[in-house]
Amino acid sequence: MTVKIYIPRDAAALSLGAEKVAKAVAQEIANRGLDAQIVRNGSRGMFWLEPLVEVEVDGRRIGYGPVKANDAAALFDAGLITGGDHALCLGEVGDLPFLKEQTRLTFARCGIIDPLSLEDYEAHGGLKGLRRAAGMAAADIAKEVSDSGLRGRGGAGFPTGIKWKTVLDAPGDRKYIVCNADEGDSGTFADRMIMEGDPFVLIEGMAIAGLATGATKGFVYTRSEYPHAIAAMTEAVEIARAAGILGASVLGSGKAFDMEIRSGAGAYVCGEETSLLNSLEGKRGVVRAKPPLPAHKGLFDCPTVINNVISLASVPVIMDKGAAFYRDFGMGRSRGTIPLQIAGNVKHGGLYETAFGLSLGDIVDRIGGGTRTGRPVKAVQVGGPLGAYFPRKLFDTPFDYEAFAAKDGLIGHAGIVVFDDTADMLKQARFAMEFCAVESCGKCTPCRIGSIRGVETADKIARGIEPEKNRALLADLCNTMKFGSLCALGGFTPYPVMSAMTHFPEDFSPVPLIEAAE
Repeated sequence: MTVKIYIPRDAAALSLGAEKVAKAVAQEIANRGLDAQIVRNGSRGMFWLEPLVEVEVDGRRIGYGPVKANDAAALFDAGLITGGDHALCLGEVGDLPFLKEQTRLTFARCGIIDPLSLEDYEAHGGLKGLRRAAGMAAADIAKEVSDSGLRGRGGAGFPTGIKWKTVLDAPGDRKYIVCNADEGDSGTFADRMIMEGDPFVLIEGMAIAGLATGATKGFVYTRSEYPHAIAAMTEAVEIARAAGILGASVLGSGKAFDMEIRSGAGAYVCGEETSLLNSLEGKRGVVRAKPPLPAHKGLFDCPTVINNVISLASVPVIMDKGAAFYRDFGMGRSRGTIPLQIAGNVKHGGLYETAFGLSLGDIVDRIGGGTRTGRPVKAVQVGGPLGAYFPRKLFDTPFDYEAFAAKDGLIGHAGIVVFDDTADMLKQARFAMEFCAVESCGKCTPCRIGSIRGVETADKIARGIEPEKNRALLADLCNTMKFGSLCALGGFTPYPVMSAMTHFPEDFSPVPLIEAAE
C-alpha cells in the first residue's frame, strides 16, 4: 500500500524551505525504491514547526518538524514511512496542544487534504452545504446565514445575511458576488491559507452566496503578491467548473453561477470595498462616496455582495450543519469561530481558530507562548496596521467585536502582532501615520494631508520640540482624520496613534532639545 507523505506548498512553509525538503524527500524515495507518494498540502498553521512533514500510518498522521532538506536521509533511516522515532518526531499531529485545543470549522480541512483534489475535499465533508443550498429558495439561504450570526470577518463585522438579503431584494438584471481577498494587513494570513490550503471551500461559499442572492457571476480580487494563492485558486476554479460545481447549472440545479480570479497591484486602500470595485472595473483604486451602497449599486453599477475570504469560507459549514450549530459558538453578538493570526515577536506564531471569547492575555501568553525573545510583552496590536495597541492592563479583554470597541480597539481581520518591552511606541505611532500617507488614495483631505502632518508632528515630539503642544496637535489631527475621512484608512489610523499615546505616555515624553544639550 502506497504511503502518503505530506509536505506543505503553503507560502509560509515555502519561505522556510519546504520546496527543498520536498525535493530531498522525493530523492530519498527514489533512491530507496519505496512505495510512497508525496502530497503537497496546505499548512496546519504552526509556523514555528514549518516545514512540517507528516506521514500517514494506519490512519494516523505522524509529524516531524521543523525539517530541513539535509534531514531527509536521517528521517528515512529512522523509519519515516512507518512513523519511526527521530529527534524531530512530534507524534500524532492532531494531538499537539496548539491544534487539539482549537475549534476548526472554517479551517477543518486546511493542512489535511490535497488542496486541488476535489475527491479529497468531498471525502472530508465538502459540497454538503452547496448541495443543500441548491435545493432551497434564495431567501431561505440568506435567512439561514443570518440566523447563524455570521458577521463580516474582514473587519467591519456587518451581519452577512443582512447584506445578502439586501442584494437579493435589490432590483437588477445582473448581480455579482465579489470576494475581497486583498489581504493587506500586517500580521494577517488567514485568507492566503484558505486559498492555498482549501480553495474549494471558498468556491463553495461563493456559489452558495450566488444562489442566495440571484448573482450569476463572482470575482475573487486578490493581491499580486499572492502568486501561490492565485495559482491554486485559478486551478481550483477550472476543476470546479469541469465538475459542474460552477457554470450554467450548479450541481444540476438549473441555477447558474461562475467565477473568475483577478489580481490587483497591491494598493492597501483597495482592501476598502469601493476602491476594490474601482480597481476591478479597471479604474484607479480610489474610494467612492456612499451612498449608494455596493449592495444597491456596486460592480458595474449592479447590486453586489462584497465579503472577505473567511466570511464566504465559513458559509459551507453553516449550510451543512445548520445555523443553530454555528451560532452555538462564541459570545454576545460575536457568533461562530474566528481564525486568530498570531504574529510578531511571539514564540508560537500561527493560525488558531477558536470561538469568540478568549481573553487577549490567554491568546498571547498561553497560546502564543509569550515573546520569542523571552522579554516581557509590552503591547499587542490587534486588527492590522490600523488597529489599537493594547497594554497588559487590557489583556483581560475578551476577543469580541463589542468588547474591543468598548476599549477603543477593533478586531479587524483578527491579526495579532506582539511587541516586547524594547518597542518604542512613539515610533509605532509615527509608522501608522507614515503608512497612511503612503497608502492613501488621496481623494479626501483629512487622510491625504492629515497623515503627512501627523508624521511631521511625531518627528517634532521625538526631537523634543514643544512636546506638550505637539502631543495636543497630534491628538487634534487624529480627531479630524477619524471623523472626516471618507474611508477606514484615514478613519482608523487614529486608533494605533491614540492608543500608543494613551497607554504608553512615557514614550511620548523625550528629553527636550535644550535639556539634552545641557
